[in-house]
Amino acid sequence: MPTSVLRLADIDSTAIESLLAHYGLSLVRVPEGEAIPGSYWGEDEAGIIGNTVYARGDTPVHSLLHEAGHLIVLPPERRVETHTDATDSIAEEDAVCYLQIVLGGTLPAVGSDRVMADMDAWGYTFRLGSAKAWFEHDAENARDWLVEHGLLTAAGEPV
Repeated sequence: MPTSVLRLADIDSTAIESLLAHYGLSLVRVPEGEAIPGSYWGEDEAGIIGNTVYARGDTPVHSLLHEAGHLIVLPPERRVETHTDATDSIAEEDAVCYLQIVLGGTLPAVGSDRVMADMDAWGYTFRLGSAKAWFEHDAENARDWLVEHGLLTAAGEPV
């Protein structure tokens, strides 16, 4: 497990910006030391307002992907009303966790394994003990939810 989580400043954000744009979202970089708008957890965690994800250089990549995932799973008409908290259900929250892992796998210098390790380091809890164990052995419902909502292919690839 990494000693510290991967942060936005550690990677080239171009790939994340392109990924977000694919889903009709944008990334706003918040200056260091300023509060992140729309952050549910505060401090360095990403925030969401409407179609925008807010992050600083010290924002964990897994946090940015998680908050973006909340917007991605919402229909466009609900996105515009979203501010800070976007979860409707446990099923949706599980789907967002699954999606952030899949999306991390599409980013150069990130990868699904790193996202899962960072989720564990941050304190996500799964009944099988780790994000990786959950993703590989206990996340069928989350995966099915994403497939049913047209966000993953049957092969598990992001749409």
